[in-house]
Amino acid sequence: MASIDYSSTDTSSTDNGGTPGRRAVRWPVSLMLLVLLLAGCTALGPVLAGSGWWWVLLAVAAGVLAAAAGIRHARAPVALVPILTTGVLVALLTLLFGGGTGFAWLIPTGDTLTRFSALATAGIRSIQTQGTPAEVLDGILFLLAVGVGVLAILMDTLALGLRWPALAGIPALVPIVVPGFVLDDGADWAALVATAVAYLVLLRVDVHLAARRAEHHSGTRGLGISGAGVAMRGAVVVAALGIVAAMAVSVAVPLGGDAGAGGRPSSALFGGAISPMINLGQDLRRPKAGPALHYRTTASEQPYFALLTLDDIKGTTWLPRAVEVDPDKSVGSIDDPPGLSDGVARTTATTTIGIDNVSTDLLPVPVPATSVAGLTGDWFWNNDTRAITSIDSTTLGQRYTVTSLELQPTREQLRESGGRYPVGIEPSLALPGGTPDLIGETARAVTTGTESNYDAAVALQDYLRGNDFSYDTEAPVEDNYDGGGADVIATFLEKKRGYCVHFASAMALMSRSLGIPSRVTLGYLPGSRTTTVIGGLNRYNVDSHDLHAWPELYFVGVGWVPFEPTPGRGTVPDYARPESSAAPGQPAGGDAPSVAPQANEDPALQPGTPEAAAAAEQNLTGALARAALIAAGLALILLVPGVWRRLRRRRRRALIVHGRADASLAWRELADTAADHGVPVHDTLTARELSADIRARRGIGDTPTVRDALERLLVATERTRYARTMAPAEAGSPRPPDGTVDDLDLVVHALHRGSSVAERLRAVLFPASLSSPLLRRMGLARDPAGGQDAGANDQTPAGA
Repeated sequence: MASIDYSSTDTSSTDNGGTPGRRAVRWPVSLMLLVLLLAGCTALGPVLAGSGWWWVLLAVAAGVLAAAAGIRHARAPVALVPILTTGVLVALLTLLFGGGTGFAWLIPTGDTLTRFSALATAGIRSIQTQGTPAEVLDGILFLLAVGVGVLAILMDTLALGLRWPALAGIPALVPIVVPGFVLDDGADWAALVATAVAYLVLLRVDVHLAARRAEHHSGTRGLGISGAGVAMRGAVVVAALGIVAAMAVSVAVPLGGDAGAGGRPSSALFGGAISPMINLGQDLRRPKAGPALHYRTTASEQPYFALLTLDDIKGTTWLPRAVEVDPDKSVGSIDDPPGLSDGVARTTATTTIGIDNVSTDLLPVPVPATSVAGLTGDWFWNNDTRAITSIDSTTLGQRYTVTSLELQPTREQLRESGGRYPVGIEPSLALPGGTPDLIGETARAVTTGTESNYDAAVALQDYLRGNDFSYDTEAPVEDNYDGGGADVIATFLEKKRGYCVHFASAMALMSRSLGIPSRVTLGYLPGSRTTTVIGGLNRYNVDSHDLHAWPELYFVGVGWVPFEPTPGRGTVPDYARPESSAAPGQPAGGDAPSVAPQANEDPALQPGTPEAAAAAEQNLTGALARAALIAAGLALILLVPGVWRRLRRRRRRALIVHGRADASLAWRELADTAADHGVPVHDTLTARELSADIRARRGIGDTPTVRDALERLLVATERTRYARTMAPAEAGSPRPPDGTVDDLDLVVHALHRGSSVAERLRAVLFPASLSSPLLRRMGLARDPAGGQDAGANDQTPAGA
């Protein structure tokens, strides 16, 4: 395929008819790049909620590509176009996301950069903690806009700057492979088809412009039609291979599935198994539970293990508060939780924990922890969320000891709690816009007659644990109200069937409607006791079915206090039980707690055993296998141009060997090889002019055998092109001279050996002859001496 010089803006040149040369037309290619990029972005539809984000991406991509076209039209140096276009992208981001911090709303300032950093941090945290489809908050939208802007610049540079339009489809595959990291089903077929069609139309537009340019330089119409047809067939194959490779990555390597018992998968994209709400339900619905962790404790009551606190509800999901890691807050010493007064009774407990199959940067600990010892890596705590996170390690294989407090607030302390809430707590009173009235109405009806926030909280808990509600992990999915958003909870209050996510979210939202600060915590239930005793303490096993969500309500003087509204799960704390309850930990009308003594002697779950080590090694092997498959899929995409180029070379050689093509096909292959190795090849060059350029390369003109082979190829080509036309009776399939393929191989190998390492790599991976949809035909240009058009007698099969 010939390289089309889109960058030419010489208006002083003349064509063969003496007409002044026209400025190269670029806007159709830019328009098709926009269509191709947005078609690829449609694959993100199943991952992201709503459609408003797509219009923002349209605005950013259109602005970037239009700016690139304008900069190139103004004859800016080619090397400056991507740099100046990047400046335009920054201006667009400042306008859309700068919040007025930019000078004249377009030029970023220090405050703008600070805002961008905060948006990026919030976006990454949202990605790590949301389920799918994810609510597109400002942080995620900012990251999407940056990503699509960078892809637009890259595609413009490939298609118009480097004149490699066939390679411009590779960046468009990036959004297509994203669903494979998130969804079990991978990319949507409709998005793949739309992207493939847009890619082929881009190449067709490129073919059309190439043909027009060839006509303009040669003064003859229709000379590029056969080459264009061949190019389109090649483009179809290249596009098909690219799309198949994208599907291999997206579908065959889904990373959003099982990551162990509650562990996040190795990708940082949506849908980790410890992610909020919906994916917690997916773990609970697993037919077979997987091991998560085991522990021994001196606590009087078996503890819940908290991982993540969610106190910000946006749209359809709960999110954690965006906080920065403070390197000064190491886990060797952790402050008491905020709001806890000295008047609350407490005892100290020690819990030794071993992680079996949880891989996440969030540490499961009894709350509130006061210190953690024995961890590998650097871990830090946050006083607002009480989460313990790492920036350089995960929980997999960790063995550590936690010192924590067992708090025993009394009913009287909670009932008498009052006063103004701290400023940092007030965001935990907010309800999302459009919260259904049913939530507040139900809360007020349930708490009628209560005299304090504490009594109201117990009434809400008893209502949800009552006989009207039932625990069910399937009903929310079957009836399409899964998740923890306000609309979902309104439906849950009508259906009265759900699992811990629904009960915890319902109590938190109803509490906020009554003016009680609330949040939702994700973690694990205490698990099941085994008959194994170590150091006088029973061992407990926790698995993926113990994943749990529970609400915490804030009381002045006590701090955040957990409740248990889910029937049949966990244990209600003493302070939260109705005073008339007959059994400890069991509210009237509630189901029996699920934490019961249970033997579990599976050797694979015992710490330090070969079976446990084998399980950890198996998990690591699986992660490495997934990474290897991803790398293989991406490598396949990158190898598509080189593979197609090699197949085309073999096809041409076979046609020549079997006498189905003449010497001009051998010359065309030599021209393509020369272009692949950096020899300038233009449509207006004659075969003899190109021969002189090839002869000047190292290892060609200075090697007699190679020089003679090149001369024989040139002579055979000129005879084929300029020989008299045979009468119909004499006509037949042209046969090349004997030894044509040997001469071709000799010159091709010499070209390759005489090129630099960089030129060889480029020829193998990104052959320039494929960078334009028009095959290199030396006959497309007229001979300067007025010879016959080189392509007039070319009867080479189109498939060459």
